Amino acid sequence: MKTPFRLDDHPRRPQPLAAPPDGYFDQLPSRVMQRVQPLADDATRPGLHWLATLSAPLRTTLAASVVLGGFVGSFLLSDASTPAAGSSSAATLAAVSHTEMIEYLLANERVTLTDLAELPSTAHPLPETYLRASPSELQEALDAQPAEETYL
Repeated sequence: MKTPFRLDDHPRRPQPLAAPPDGYFDQLPSRVMQRVQPLADDATRPGLHWLATLSAPLRTTLAASVVLGGFVGSFLLSDASTPAAGSSSAATLAAVSHTEMIEYLLANERVTLTDLAELPSTAHPLPETYLRASPSELQEALDAQPAEETYL
């Protein structure tokens, strides 16, 4: 366990702080520049020294061309045998066997065999015109429906 840190336990520095030596901030930039190592010569720099000689608009054009060329190359080199979306997707789905489709759906833990069961269609045809019911009648009909506790 870490020991608690209390600021009151640590003594403060005596106030006021000592002033910097005379001319310190005037000499600081030149002292920093003396410590900085000079950049490497163009001859010793590997690779792309020619890129620095190009103008800014030309470098921007070159960068955009490289990005666009990468996109076009990845598009052309991608798998061309995959069918395009549209009418061929229905044919691709029809080619998958029924058992493979069921195994794929059952691999997900949320889908069970009862979810995949084929239910018979209703024997009663839908009425030609919908019934007009009041909101209170609809609420009574909904309250009369049995509800399973797992869905609540």
